[in-house]
Amino acid sequence: MARQGVLVEPYHRLKLEQVERIHQASLAILTDPGILCFNRTAAGLFSDHGADISSINQPGAACWLLKIPEKVIADAVQAAPKVVKLGARDENNCLILDGREPRVHFASGSEANNWLDVDVEAFVSKRDPGIEVEFPVFRVEKGTVNRLARAACLCEHLDSWDSFLRTVNIQDADLTDDNKDVNKFFASLNNTTKHVMSGLTELSQLGNVVRMAQIIAGGEEGLRENPIISFITCMAKSPLQLVDDTTQKAIEIAKRGIPLVISSSPQGGSTAPIREDGMVAQINAEILAGIALTQLVNKGTPVLYGSVPTRARMDDLYDSYGVPEFNQYNIDCVQMARYYSLPCYSTGGISDVKVPGIQASVERLFSHILVTLAGPQYIHYAFGLLERTNTFCPVQAVLDDAHIEMVKRFLKQPTVTADRISDSLEQIRRVMGTSHKLYVRFVRSLLRSGEIAPPYPFEGRDMVDETLFRARERMEEILSLPPHHIDRAIVDRVFQEVPGLLTRLRN
Repeated sequence: MARQGVLVEPYHRLKLEQVERIHQASLAILTDPGILCFNRTAAGLFSDHGADISSINQPGAACWLLKIPEKVIADAVQAAPKVVKLGARDENNCLILDGREPRVHFASGSEANNWLDVDVEAFVSKRDPGIEVEFPVFRVEKGTVNRLARAACLCEHLDSWDSFLRTVNIQDADLTDDNKDVNKFFASLNNTTKHVMSGLTELSQLGNVVRMAQIIAGGEEGLRENPIISFITCMAKSPLQLVDDTTQKAIEIAKRGIPLVISSSPQGGSTAPIREDGMVAQINAEILAGIALTQLVNKGTPVLYGSVPTRARMDDLYDSYGVPEFNQYNIDCVQMARYYSLPCYSTGGISDVKVPGIQASVERLFSHILVTLAGPQYIHYAFGLLERTNTFCPVQAVLDDAHIEMVKRFLKQPTVTADRISDSLEQIRRVMGTSHKLYVRFVRSLLRSGEIAPPYPFEGRDMVDETLFRARERMEEILSLPPHHIDRAIVDRVFQEVPGLLTRLRN
C-alpha cells in the first residue's frame, strides 16, 4: 500500500484561458527564439523528429539552436506516463504520483553544503550573576556521509517526510567524484526504507548506482517493478540552454527507464522575466523541451515536471524564497503540470535566514500552506533547509515534520454528511438541556480517535518559548532508535559487486 499523502481541493491562481495562453507562449518560445543545445546527441534526436536546427558559430563548445515544433511537444506530453511510481525498500512507503490527482507528498533536498547543529548552553546575566538562562547555540559543520545517513534515519521516523531527497553534499576526505554517487545512494538506501532520489555527479557511475539498486530491489525486474531510486536532471541552464553533461545524463537515465525529474530553476529578474507570465512561460518551455527529449530517447520514460522557480533579490541577486512571487511562480507551474496531466515536482518550505526561528517558521509555513494547496504530487525542499538551500538543519527538519502535519490537517477535506449533521444537532440539543452548557463529554472520544488535533508537540512550559529545545530533544530521541538497515547478506553482495563503496559504511 502506497503512502497516502494529502488529497487537496487545488487552489488555482490562473484561469484556464490564462493557462492556455502560457502554453501557447511556451510553444512560441521554443520556435522563436528557440533553445540553445550544447549536447550533440540531443540535437540529433530533435533534428530527426522534425526540429529545425542550426549550428552556432562560437568559440569553445559546439552549440546548436533548436526550433522545436508543437507536434514534438504534443507527442511527448501524450507519451509521458500520467502516473509515476516511486518505489521503496518497504513497498508500503512507495509513492504513486498521478498527474490528474492533486495528492501531495513531501520530500527533502537539496544537497546543502552545510549541516547546522543546535546545542544548548547556559548564559549568565552581566547585571545579575544570579540569573542563568539556557539558549540555543548554532554550530555549522560540513556535510558528510555519516550526517547524510543521520538525515535518512530522521526521514525514516518522521511520518510527514514521504521521500528522501539527499539533504547534504557529502565532503569526506576519502570521497572523490568517482565514488561519490555510490556512497551517497548507499548511505541513503541503508538508512531509510522510503524512496531515495538524488542527482548524479558522474555519468560514469550511473551503471554502478543502478546495479546497487537492482541488488537491493531483487534484480533487474524487481527494480523495474519497484523503482527504489530516481534521479534529478537539471539539464536546462536558464535562459533556454540545454547543457551538455546533464543532458547526456538525462539521455542515459531515460534509456534505462528509471524515473527522473526534468528540473529547471530560473531566477526571476536575472535568468528569467520577473513578471509572473514571462517566468512561467519560460520555465514551462524549458521543462517541456526536457520532457520531449526523454520521450524521444525512450517513449514512456517515467518523468516528473520539475519546477523550481525562484526570484532574485534586487540587492545581491541571490535567490529569495521568502517573497510572495516565489509562491506565485510555483503555484502557476503546478497548474501547468496539471494541464498536461503530468506529475509535478514542486518547491516549498525554504527559508532565507541561516538559523531556525520566527522568520524561518513564517517563511516556511507560508509556502508549505500555499504550494500544498495548489496540489502538486511531490514537494521537495520541504524539510530542514535554511540560508536558502545552503544549510540543512536536522532540528529544523523535526519542526517541519510537525508543521507539515498541521498543514495536512488543515487541508484535509471536511466530512459533512447527513448522519454527522444529525449527530451534531443531537449534541447541541442535549447540551442545551443541561445546567453547565458544556460539550466536554463529547470531546474525549474524538481526541482518542485522532480526529481532533493534538497539542503542539514542542509547546513550552509556563508560556515560555522552548520550541527549539523540545525539537532538539525529539531529534535526539529519533536518532537513538535502531536504524532500518538493509539485510546483511544483501549488503555483502552490494559490496562485492559495486566498486567504490567506503568500507566503513559496511558496518
